[in-house]
Formats: sequence, structure tokens, C-alpha cells
Amino acid sequence: MSNFFDDLFNKVFRNSDDSTVNHKENFKIKEAELKEAVQWAESEDGEEKMNLVYKNYHFKKTQIDETPQIHVLDSPYANGFAVIYDFPFNDKSFSMLFLAFSQRVIALGYRQVSLDRKFEEVNDQVRLIEKFYFKPPLQTPIQGELISQLYGNVTLEKVTVDNRPSFIKFLVTVYSDRYYDSPRPFDQLLDLLFNVNKDG
Repeated sequence: MSNFFDDLFNKVFRNSDDSTVNHKENFKIKEAELKEAVQWAESEDGEEKMNLVYKNYHFKKTQIDETPQIHVLDSPYANGFAVIYDFPFNDKSFSMLFLAFSQRVIALGYRQVSLDRKFEEVNDQVRLIEKFYFKPPLQTPIQGELISQLYGNVTLEKVTVDNRPSFIKFLVTVYSDRYYDSPRPFDQLLDLLFNVNKDG
């Protein structure tokens, strides 16, 4: 941690354009916070906000922008979305959304590989990126069978700029390796992430 503070000190007291804050570290989130996020996602407030993001994602795919705004990534090897911080979210509910997504990914059978945060200076602003990285469960290869990749690898990020929430990004990248089975559909993952029951 001392290097981070040294970098910050040098940036504040030196007149050098090449002295920027850039620090990355692993960290943990308290179990109580994760449980609170799961409970929030199942509460009336959480369900309303999750449903709003899900609805706006599908609006965006038809070129309709609603608040909060969603950005969509749709390609053969990577799919995802970003939720821009806006009404009706506040700092607390936006953080709950981020943590709730992480717990729903784990509930699908994924394993958390890492959780880190990165402080960096961009255009005189300090940006904080908190990032989860998830992979499908470890499997012993079986002769003649392909390895399941579920939906692919999952990256979940929350970006804060100058201590203000900016956006949450959810990204799935697929394996193109011949040892892996085809990924399951991204739309199916979305339905599970947002707990959407299309039959009901």
C-alpha cells in the first residue's frame, strides 16, 4: 500500500506530467455485505431496479435509450452490457447491484478466480475499478467429450470516478478452443442473472 501513497504524494507535490497514480491490489468483500446484496436483489426495491435494467437492455437492442442508460456489446466472442449510474440508483443500490450480480454468477456454478481493485489517474481524475473474474468450474477431461464452458468467462466491473459511481460492466468472453463445447446462449444467462421467469 505504501507505493500507492508514495505515487499519490509525488503527484501532488511534484510538477511532473509523467507522475500518475496507478495502483492495483487484491481485496475481499465481507460476507455480511454479500448476504445483504443477495437479500436486496430479492427485495421489492432490488427486483424493481433489476427489472428496469433488464428492460432497458432490451430497449437498447432496439435502439431505444431509457434511464438508466445501457450500453450493449454483441459479438461472436464477447457479449455484455454496461449500466450507467443514474436515477433511480443511488450509491448504495448501485453497489448492491454490483455485488448481487457477483453472487448470481456464483450461483450458476462459476468459481471466483479473482477480485481486485485498481486506482488510476486519467485526465486529472482518479478512477477506481473494482473487478470480479469468474471461470467455469474445473473439470477433469473425459475421453471423447468436450469440456463445458457454461456461458464463457465472466468479468464484472464497477467503475467509480472521483469517488462518484460511473458504470457497472458485465462481460462474457467465450472459449474458441476445440477442447471446449459451444457456450450456452448469452440471452439465457441474462434471464438467469436478472431472475426472469419467461414462463410466468
